Amino acid sequence: MSHLPLRTPEHRLSAAKRDLGIPVIVAICGSTRFMAQMNEAELRETFAGRIVVKPACDLKNPHPLWADPARAERLKADLGELHRAKIRLADEVLVVGDYVGDSTRSEIRYARALGKPVRFTHPEVDPDPSPLPAAP
Repeated sequence: MSHLPLRTPEHRLSAAKRDLGIPVIVAICGSTRFMAQMNEAELRETFAGRIVVKPACDLKNPHPLWADPARAERLKADLGELHRAKIRLADEVLVVGDYVGDSTRSEIRYARALGKPVRFTHPEVDPDPSPLPAAP
């Protein structure tokens, strides 16, 4: 029996998660102003049997880890890359909140470019909603 090699790391990751019986992984995206809503979404997604990855740092709230402005700028860039890795790991994305800023818009485009389904707690904020299929 001949097996075709999996073409990309994404295909191999997807196959490995499936083979291991890993539940659906959801990456939560949104403005950090919605951290409380993200936490609630995390609870609901976890309760539904999904694994959740989401932003863990809100750089707008003071903390010793990012008290130095130069360090905070580096950290912001590093956290952006880390969040993109979370999106790559995820099977789908959930956008939380009734506002989509530039960073979240970029994450949505990135997820869609990777072929990830994107859900919204507030669908009206989708910056590029797919047209609905025509009625038969």
